[in-house]
Amino acid sequence: MRADKRRIQTAVLGGAGSEEPLMLPMEAIELDAFRHAHERDTFWCGTLLGGCGGQLTTKLYTDRSCHFAHHPDPDGLPHVCGRAARGVNSADHLYVKSAAAAWLADRGEQATFTYTRPEDGPLGSVVDVRWQHGALRVHLDQTVAPGWDDDAVEPVLSTMVPVDRDTLIRRWYVHRIRLDSEGTARRVRIGTEAFARPTEWFALDECDMTERGLSTPAVARIIRSRSTPPPARPAARTDRKSPDAQTRTQVLFRRIEEARAVGSVVMVARMSHALATLDGVGQETRTQINTVLQDAKLWLQEQTAARQEMFTQLSKAVAEGNVQKARGLLTRVNAIADHDRTDAETQTAGAAADFLAGMLGQQEETAQKLHAAAEAKEEARRKAARQKTDALQQVRTTLRTLRRHSRTMLGTEQRRRVAMLTELAAEAGD
Repeated sequence: MRADKRRIQTAVLGGAGSEEPLMLPMEAIELDAFRHAHERDTFWCGTLLGGCGGQLTTKLYTDRSCHFAHHPDPDGLPHVCGRAARGVNSADHLYVKSAAAAWLADRGEQATFTYTRPEDGPLGSVVDVRWQHGALRVHLDQTVAPGWDDDAVEPVLSTMVPVDRDTLIRRWYVHRIRLDSEGTARRVRIGTEAFARPTEWFALDECDMTERGLSTPAVARIIRSRSTPPPARPAARTDRKSPDAQTRTQVLFRRIEEARAVGSVVMVARMSHALATLDGVGQETRTQINTVLQDAKLWLQEQTAARQEMFTQLSKAVAEGNVQKARGLLTRVNAIADHDRTDAETQTAGAAADFLAGMLGQQEETAQKLHAAAEAKEEARRKAARQKTDALQQVRTTLRTLRRHSRTMLGTEQRRRVAMLTELAAEAGD
């Protein structure tokens, strides 16, 4: 049976059955700090990760990603482990438990957790969270289909779990979960997705539990936008105006929904204008149009506020010299706010582009220096290891010589060799 050569990026601390997850930095320059911070800790291929329970060590590389590796077997053969998931997200169910337990404890609730392992699926595909006043079922992959008929348990879906249109319309919204890597940990983010609305993401501390269940700041806005009944299907027997106008109305409804789904402000505004000026519709259809237009108006206001905030944050990131934040914001600005820019917005985007272009050269130079420093440090470590190995070999040789020839060896020679042995032992270490 061959050893598994896939790289292990997550482990648990302290023992094989631990629920305390840890993620290894992939860069050599970060691994030194990691080792120093955890010099008294042990790392394990945890059973709750689907692992073998064996102890792990860290592997440093400058030409590829650093990773965990199993200790060799006592017989010298490669270690065999049947763990299926080994990437950065393989411990997400443990991170979810830790975050949810702390979040609920802040609200005076004590929860129980169950990791569901479906047949032929990874351990932790589903995390069931239950407490006195509620329950959540967190789906971290598509292995188990979410159930929508149990009012006592609210599904929370990862970004890879699909939701059909009818479910979104019927439930008004669903919650999603994602985990972002931050250093050697993974941080939980909760998203709210509604029909024809992009998913809005929040830190767990921004969320709360209400009578409706898990709630985010987006839920209140969605409920407010639904304060009027959603558009109903046209009733042909009461609305006898032109069929062409009715058909045109439904087409515009659908185009507004599609435009909102992809975040197109221009198309929503254009279709709203066309809908508002549409003639030849009856009173019932006009009521439906007014409801859709009001909902679209609220959405456009939210997008305008979000756009202003995005440019403000971009300008702030440049002023603070935050390269990572500025790069991410400029990408978003160019993707969703590239139209009808004001002079101030154009100036902000241009300044950000110039800032990033200037910082790119500095970062490349810094990265080269850090890489060279990491290589030099690794070479110094290897040299020190070789010196210890050489000293250990000389210790063994000197001891053998003293044992075999001590009776015939001159006293001065014995003392010289013992003194050398003391120096060598100090150099070889424990």
